[in-house]
Amino acid sequence: MFRALQHVLRVKNRVLGPGTTSGFSSSSTSASQRLAGKVAVITGGASGIGKATAFEFVRNGAKVIIADVQDDLGRAVAAELGGPDAACYTRCDVADEAQVAAAVDLAVERHGKLDVMFNNAGIGGDVSATPLASLDLAGFDRVMAVNARGVLAGVKHAARVMVPRRCGSIVCTASTAGVMGATGPTAYGVSKAAVVAVVRAAAAELGRSGVRVNAVSPHAVPTPLAMDTVARWFPGRGPEEVRRIVEGMNEMVGPVLEAEDIARAVVYLASDDAKYVNGHNLLVDGGYAVSKTPNMPAAPGC
Repeated sequence: MFRALQHVLRVKNRVLGPGTTSGFSSSSTSASQRLAGKVAVITGGASGIGKATAFEFVRNGAKVIIADVQDDLGRAVAAELGGPDAACYTRCDVADEAQVAAAVDLAVERHGKLDVMFNNAGIGGDVSATPLASLDLAGFDRVMAVNARGVLAGVKHAARVMVPRRCGSIVCTASTAGVMGATGPTAYGVSKAAVVAVVRAAAAELGRSGVRVNAVSPHAVPTPLAMDTVARWFPGRGPEEVRRIVEGMNEMVGPVLEAEDIARAVVYLASDDAKYVNGHNLLVDGGYAVSKTPNMPAAPGC
């Protein structure tokens, strides 16, 4: 089922440079302040891609509301970003529309406006190689509630405050799993395809009010969510080996795809540099979605 992992066998012994999802080096600091004066809400902003994006947003001059369910991590990230002047944390389960609405309202209360909504929160759900005939629909509903309905709630409430101002940028995290089949669990792939559909539908309507809606679709990034998922696919492997497996799922030889790469793509979509980009799904995958994975033997556990 998980053909995205099948070619790991092919690259098993590839020597990869070390990658990291933590620590934000000065080399990635932007001097251009592309988001100067903007206010952003980032769901799932306490770790992984959301955390990396929060740092890139602040580097580029934005003030951020980190909305997550990981309270300790969220507060720590807000403090690391400089505290109330640059960032604050609020608890937000995106499966609960009222909490999404409250996060948006908090941005307006604190800063008088909302310029950017990054709908990034997501879950993997059941990652076992379960045949479709045995799919747990209750688990499917949970993944859809967070990954698809949660994004739609974010779009809805961002639009509520952006449309009257006739400006704003909404960015949603999709995935290559929503573009190609056999790259992950069924529920996850369906939910991410739904995100792309939400973006297209919303962009058509909101563009007439000056609000842009776009998606970013990463491939395999060694975030905590991805590392946990692959660790369960390959039990008994240590963290460094799991990281090499995740990195080996990508097509490009040399550069390693990191959370900061996705964050910079989101900065572009959120900024005025992308002022006429609307309804687009920006794949950050090194060409994975335009390549064809060879028909290799299934990876262990598949």
